[in-house]
Amino acid sequence: MTLRWARWPAAGHVLAALLAAALGLGGAPVAAQQVSEFGVMGIATASDPTLVVAGGYVAIRTSQRTRISAGLGAGASEGRAAWRGELLAHFLLNPTRQWGVGVYGAGGLAAVSGPVDQGYLVLTLGLEARPGARSGWFVEAGVGGGARLSAGVRWRRRPPG
Repeated sequence: MTLRWARWPAAGHVLAALLAAALGLGGAPVAAQQVSEFGVMGIATASDPTLVVAGGYVAIRTSQRTRISAGLGAGASEGRAAWRGELLAHFLLNPTRQWGVGVYGAGGLAAVSGPVDQGYLVLTLGLEARPGARSGWFVEAGVGGGARLSAGVRWRRRPPG
């Protein structure tokens, strides 16, 4: 889905403001109790033009079943340099599973710059290995700038105790 109002640079400012608000949730005591995540990922969108990026990912689990994530990747679109940034809210169906696969849904905003400077709404369904463990792979399929596929690895830092 294309958002005509979300053209760069306005989309970048909105994405930055949402990221700052998400990371500013809660005080220091709450942050010390939250699970934090970081990882690497790749995203491909089948649209006109297609986009392929690879980059980093950070997230905070704001509760046992929810997480706010931000990702930024660089890559190519139509043979030109491009980047994509995303800010997503996730709902985890199996957040404590130590083995096997967990299911989640996510939605949010993406900003893209390259041959096309555009903002998008993102909706995705994902599978992640061992969502309650220290690390695991993930795959996602959805929409946001065309059909969207993403895959990567997440590492989790849990609070002591």
